[in-house]
Amino acid sequence: MMNEKPSASLPAFAKCKCPRCRQGDMFVNKNPYQLKETMKMNETCPVCGQPFNLEVGFYYGSSYISYAFTVALSVATFVAWWVLIGFSLADGDHRLFYWIGINAVVLIVLQPYLMRLARRGWLSFFARYDKDWRLHPAERPERLNSAQEENW
Repeated sequence: MMNEKPSASLPAFAKCKCPRCRQGDMFVNKNPYQLKETMKMNETCPVCGQPFNLEVGFYYGSSYISYAFTVALSVATFVAWWVLIGFSLADGDHRLFYWIGINAVVLIVLQPYLMRLARRGWLSFFARYDKDWRLHPAERPERLNSAQEENW
């Protein structure tokens, strides 16, 4: 059984826990680097019953969050590179191009995890944390059409 005390918001976000109870796993496999199952999600939270697919095509909106994460990460690596190594095109080192290459590798390696975080972030806009989730049953989505699930 899950522990009674929900984890704090940021650790629950980083571990891709249900936004409603912060205890149940959103994804079937906890390892985002098993690429065949990276985006395979539970239909509902195994703890509180929160549906994870609220409507057909619901997670298209998570691309905005994924984009924000990748831009923030790129800015962070840019600033870190600038402070620690510096940039120069004049001395023949072309350190800017080294940063571009390293940043691209970092983004590619982190992409499976960032996509999961983006889905978790998108869902948390629509399914808020409820400390009394045991007393309030999860709302079932109205706009879900299972016949149209794979038509996109």
